Amino acid sequence: MEKRKILIIEDNLDIRESTAEILELTGEYTVMVAPEGKTGVDLALKFRPDMILCDIMMPELDGYGVLYMLSKNEATQDIPFIFLTAKTEKADIRKAMEMGADDYLTKPFDDLELLNAIESRFKKRAQIQAKAVPSPENFRLDEQEQAYLLQDLADHGRVKSIKKKQTIYEAGDTPVYVYYIKKGKVRSFLNYKDGRELSTNIFVEDQFFGLESILLNDKYGDNTSTLEDAEIALIHKDNFFELLYKKPAIAAKLIKVLSQNIKEKEEQMLGFAYDSVRKRVANALVNVAEKSGTASDEVTIKISRDDLAALAGTANETISRMLADFKDEKLLTKEGNAIKIFSITRLKNIKQ
Repeated sequence: MEKRKILIIEDNLDIRESTAEILELTGEYTVMVAPEGKTGVDLALKFRPDMILCDIMMPELDGYGVLYMLSKNEATQDIPFIFLTAKTEKADIRKAMEMGADDYLTKPFDDLELLNAIESRFKKRAQIQAKAVPSPENFRLDEQEQAYLLQDLADHGRVKSIKKKQTIYEAGDTPVYVYYIKKGKVRSFLNYKDGRELSTNIFVEDQFFGLESILLNDKYGDNTSTLEDAEIALIHKDNFFELLYKKPAIAAKLIKVLSQNIKEKEEQMLGFAYDSVRKRVANALVNVAEKSGTASDEVTIKISRDDLAALAGTANETISRMLADFKDEKLLTKEGNAIKIFSITRLKNIKQ
């Protein structure tokens, strides 16, 4: 059987040679070495190794740069990548994983740690590839079965409690997780150059978000933050794609989710282009109200003026004026930091 190729990118001579020696002694691997990042990238592109072990702190091109360059190349973006780092701060480890690294080893590591990490990643990759060829029955799932499988995926995600107005991810971040809201609300938004924000969507309980960038294998194009205290399930992209490979019919469910997101954004953009400010503010209130989880025509919502302004694409001062007008028209009333809407239907029917 052909030996698997492992590329070691490490500027410390002792660590580079000792790591290569350990791997060669197993008799299972062909080892290539690079003393710095640029050479490592060249070797990876030329020989396409089965795995890359890469130091983080290196001169000229560091490990983050190596991973970024290889992740942008179709020939190397799927190679398992393990960082070797002497840094133990959580921020550095978090950055490594968010950029798409498969694992990390903290130096100094022993022989067993090294071999176990490598075998673990090879096994995981083999499991995913084995499930990539689906059986015919996996193409036939009814709506209930699709919902069950997606719910099961969310239930096995790592749940994180996030306070109100905290950032979940920012535009330009590399996607690592698909997110599922167990509790609370999340908004997505874009930033103008002058610092203003434009909200593009609101996600509520039992909704997934962050799907587009994961499926496109591209950086996030928008930002997300919590509208209230929330519990979010973080589903690693490996587990997400494993389900897609195993049950391709799940794609039908996700297409509906993405289609609805696109439809809502299209309607919002048309509103910005053709609706009056009065109509845009009414639509923003309706949007929040309809995602409040109640079927009643009368509903109380909680949203800050800043967030409402971002959703309507207007200024805070305009929001204050419109809310006062709607109050005079008996459409709503303010109750502390909450807005009580007397009739969602009447707000929907507001003309230009």
